[in-house]
Amino acid sequence: MSSTKRTTPKRKCISCGKSMTQQFIGLKHCKCGMSWKKDIGYFERTPDMVFALERRVVKKSKNSIKTKQFPVIRNNGE
Repeated sequence: MSSTKRTTPKRKCISCGKSMTQQFIGLKHCKCGMSWKKDIGYFERTPDMVFALERRVVKKSKNSIKTKQFPVIRNNGE
C-alpha cells in the first residue's frame, strides 16, 4: 500500500492569489472583495449584498420533517 498523504486543495482567489476563507459551506470569501459560490462561481462583492443561511425542507415523513441550511445571497434594499 502506498502511504502518500492526500492534501486538500484550498480555493485560491483569482485576483490576488491568496487562499479564500470559508463563510458557509459552498461559499468562500477573500479579503480583496472577491467571493466564490459553488453554483455561481467567482464574483465581486458589493456593499448591498447580504449573505445568509436559509432553511429548506429536504424530506417530509409521517413523523418528522428534515431541513437543511443553504447559503443564499440577498440584496439589501437601502
